[in-house]
Amino acid sequence: MMNLFFALAFFTFYGSIFFIATIFLYFLYKKNYKVFIQNILYFIPVILVISPLLYHQFIYSKIALSSVSNWSMVLGKVNIKNLLLIPIKFSIGRISFYPKMIYWIVSGIWTAWVFKKALTGGLKNKQLFFLFIFPLALGFVLSFFTPMLQYFRFIYLIVLMSLLLGRSNRHGWILSIGFITLCLVYLLNPSFHREDWKSLVKNLPNNKPIYMIMSSSDPVKYYSRNLTTNDLTSLRVNELEKEIIVIPYTSDIHGLDYKGLLTKNGYRLKKEVSFREVTYEQWSLSTK
Repeated sequence: MMNLFFALAFFTFYGSIFFIATIFLYFLYKKNYKVFIQNILYFIPVILVISPLLYHQFIYSKIALSSVSNWSMVLGKVNIKNLLLIPIKFSIGRISFYPKMIYWIVSGIWTAWVFKKALTGGLKNKQLFFLFIFPLALGFVLSFFTPMLQYFRFIYLIVLMSLLLGRSNRHGWILSIGFITLCLVYLLNPSFHREDWKSLVKNLPNNKPIYMIMSSSDPVKYYSRNLTTNDLTSLRVNELEKEIIVIPYTSDIHGLDYKGLLTKNGYRLKKEVSFREVTYEQWSLSTK
């Protein structure tokens, strides 16, 4: 049964391989060689079945890393920011606020206390602590070879963190109040929710050409099959109309300075409309 769950986990989320490998290594550490070998032999067919897809995705990822300027930022390369974001996002979720200095101070204090309590629980249950820490360690090491250190790849470990916090025995009411408050802040404040593509598409002007990164245009196509989008990466200013719409989503990842190009050629930003972390810009050719 455990191997079935391993297979289903790996088929639906490749990041689960860190947790699966941790369990295998735990059997090895406990010198339970029979169970270790059995699980390895059961899991090999799973890898073989999905290996063609894994190979193609690996190749496409290598192409993206070489052709898209900042693609490694999306995947999560090893740096201080990504390392800090893992415990912070585990502790406070997607909440963020300005000024950023205050955010880092408040979230840092809360996160340090939460993980101190998790460490206390880990001292009482070393098996849980091993299952919680080792997937992060594996992801950290692998990210030196291929970036994979984004916090959302390890979000399933929050379950283990919660179990560790439950083992700490003291100040449980403070932890409960803190997490409930953070959940309510997130749920009741729409600005923390995911991008509102539906509202953006609904409010797009339908009489002006729309430019965006084509590999990120699926949400627009999903909410309106009648809208035509043009490739922002192949922008030709001398072929543009007097007014255009730009959806700049992921343009920074591609290292595309479309603003500099438009400004240099006489366009000015007329207005910018935001829909929860996704925006559209209206640019018009200056008559001056």
